[in-house]
Amino acid sequence: MTLTVSNLTVHHGAICAVNQVSLTVPAGKLAAIIGSNGAGKTTLLRTLSGLKHPTQGEISWNGENIVGTKPEMLVRRGISHVGEGKSVVPELTVKENLELGAIWRRNNQESKESIENVVSIFPRLGERINQRSDTLSGGERQMLAIGRAIMSKPQLLLLDEPSLGLAPLVVEQIFQTIRDLTNSMNLTVLLVEQNAMGALKIADLGIVLNLGSVAVAGSASALIDDPAVRSAYLGY
Repeated sequence: MTLTVSNLTVHHGAICAVNQVSLTVPAGKLAAIIGSNGAGKTTLLRTLSGLKHPTQGEISWNGENIVGTKPEMLVRRGISHVGEGKSVVPELTVKENLELGAIWRRNNQESKESIENVVSIFPRLGERINQRSDTLSGGERQMLAIGRAIMSKPQLLLLDEPSLGLAPLVVEQIFQTIRDLTNSMNLTVLLVEQNAMGALKIADLGIVLNLGSVAVAGSASALIDDPAVRSAYLGY
């Protein structure tokens, strides 16, 4: 299913955080959204998942405008959002966190199968299935956050800074898993990242946000090869 954003504008009070953004992510493709702090990346994701209401513009998912739809209804329509900061419930076990991801389905057998699927993707979670989430490492908590999103069987996955605060080796593993999930589940993925080069290397499309607007967009490989993009956003 294709995601299309048209002339999206979002304000925080008097501040225009997202300004006339238009983009298209075809079904089954991974788009990396990069840019400096304050570029509007997180606000864009929060608007796509219904947590923030736009000032104007349209968000089309599966051919329907979803602006104004409540976040919980968007989850039921196949949109999962993994927020910045490894959003898991620390007091709950790994299993309980995963079950939260499938809570609206109310089908125990289906939930059990989904947990088995997540554990096959992240074997480390299987080893810690009954541990409290606050005993996990940063990388394991990020795996759990992504795993919980997968529990709802999404078609569109919104990921906000999954590499934040993680060791380079763990980042590589998380990025590779995101790429593999895109392929194996035919997911449409929007990946917001400060690790611009790492994100572009696994992405099909690249979108550079600057001060709330799209500065550059194109194939990820073309952005990596563009001297102006490299100099301004990739640091070499």
